[in-house]
Amino acid sequence: MAHQEILEFAPRGRGTRDITDDVARVLRASGVQCGLVQVFVQHTSCSLTITENADPDVRRDLETIIGRLAPDGDPAYRHNDEGPDDMAAHARNMLTDTGLTVPAGGGRLLLGTWQGIYLWEHRSAPHRRKVVVTVIG
Repeated sequence: MAHQEILEFAPRGRGTRDITDDVARVLRASGVQCGLVQVFVQHTSCSLTITENADPDVRRDLETIIGRLAPDGDPAYRHNDEGPDDMAAHARNMLTDTGLTVPAGGGRLLLGTWQGIYLWEHRSAPHRRKVVVTVIG
């Protein structure tokens, strides 16, 4: 059995947005008790991650780290069609991931105690983002 929904989000700019409850809602709607939940973002300048959901400083520190790895406006970048954060956002997407898989059991996501699923926006300006959630069980 498979169930699929496309979720839409409108991040206001760079940073993380907890989408755990949204993904869990899709799992509940599927009726699947045991299986896999695959989450995929349909964009190249944002990503998905599973990380600490208790202390927001963790996500702020991750933003600092990824900013050091792929800084905005690096003069070595050739691609800058949409501004100084354009190529950096693509690089940050490749350093993280566009998809992830979470096991489901008992009709719920089997995340660890301090884990959450996050949409990670890498652009500075607001964008509309689509996330495909596929439940298989």
